[in-house]
Amino acid sequence: MSSDNLTFTFPSKAKMFSFVLMGIGLLAIIMMFLMDHPSSVVEGEEYHHNRFWANIFADSFFFMSIALAAAFFLGMQYAAEAGWATTVKRIMEAVMWYLPYGLCFMMLIFILGQMHVHHIFHWMDSDVYDPASPKFDAVINAKKGYFGAFWWIRTLLYVVLWLFFTWKLRKNSHDADLVTGHDHHWKNVKLGAWFMVVFAVTSSTAAWDWVMSIDTHWFSTLFGWYLFSGMWVSAIITIILITLYLKRIGHMEFVNESTMHDLGKWMFAISFLWTYLYFSQFMLIWYANISEEVIYFQQRWENYKGLMWTVFFINFAFPMVMLISRDSKRNFYFLTFVGLIIFVGHWLDVIMMVMPGTVGHHWTGISWMEIGTFLGFLGFFINIVLRNLEKAPLKVKNHPFIEESLHHNI
Repeated sequence: MSSDNLTFTFPSKAKMFSFVLMGIGLLAIIMMFLMDHPSSVVEGEEYHHNRFWANIFADSFFFMSIALAAAFFLGMQYAAEAGWATTVKRIMEAVMWYLPYGLCFMMLIFILGQMHVHHIFHWMDSDVYDPASPKFDAVINAKKGYFGAFWWIRTLLYVVLWLFFTWKLRKNSHDADLVTGHDHHWKNVKLGAWFMVVFAVTSSTAAWDWVMSIDTHWFSTLFGWYLFSGMWVSAIITIILITLYLKRIGHMEFVNESTMHDLGKWMFAISFLWTYLYFSQFMLIWYANISEEVIYFQQRWENYKGLMWTVFFINFAFPMVMLISRDSKRNFYFLTFVGLIIFVGHWLDVIMMVMPGTVGHHWTGISWMEIGTFLGFLGFFINIVLRNLEKAPLKVKNHPFIEESLHHNI
């Protein structure tokens, strides 16, 4: 296929592949709901399909966070007036525009939690604030002002702000193809700078509200940055894998080896940022040895030790060894293989954040429940992203840095 053909059409094989994955996921979700009754539950102990809902939440959040991080990465390119990644800008936009779907999943889970359909978030149970109730929790009660209506106000604010900025960035980018001049680009430069400010605050507070609040008794000032680094590297890997897929089927010939090398360097660098934050959070909490803090890692060490070591090895040691050389970041088959492994590693990281506070000691390790749910969400994600790619030419027009990106050489 000629590089002059800049229009992408969702291939039938890829479409069928996404539907097969969604079918596997749907079947796994149905079976998981019917079978999620662990034999270890004793009389009087509550268990409301916790593993089922925890899996749904973990995958909803994981893929939503990839879209959000892609929006961040795109906004950062505009704010920095960087030219090197202009040729893959349409990929960033396609991944970013999964965000409305991801946020719909998240809002549905939150609403169902508030309706007591599931009990992922313990603080949503009104009994924990009632001193006369056997469920009364003094620690959660002390945080009452932070949760409740204030939590919902913050959540709605995140959704509105993120959707506004991503929609506006994408609209300006597409509109720029239809006119002469660079006015729309410079609008996005300002918009990207403002988005960096908004994202810097909301990404951390949303991490506290949506994920850290699962372990309501626990807190960490590094948690937001730790979670952000994982979603950022996952987004970069997604951009790499989609670009390489498109190149393999005859598109994106204008994306050169140097651009892919730079994306590989980003994947390598952010993997180390994740490791730094992972270790810093663990080391500071271990050294201080404060009971309110160490409980988080005690739970994971007692019941999730194998998962902890797996996550650390895949997300640190694996990229360190595999991506340190220049040639490894220019070998597209190798980059695909390494990217897929690290992608799974960060999904496991999200599983490790969610399961201990929801399933606790009932969890028996990664099984068909987790894998099937992941494949279903992956199929839906692939379907939406590739459909988004059909909505605009793969090569941007009227961009002041397009020539710089086309001839990028390192």
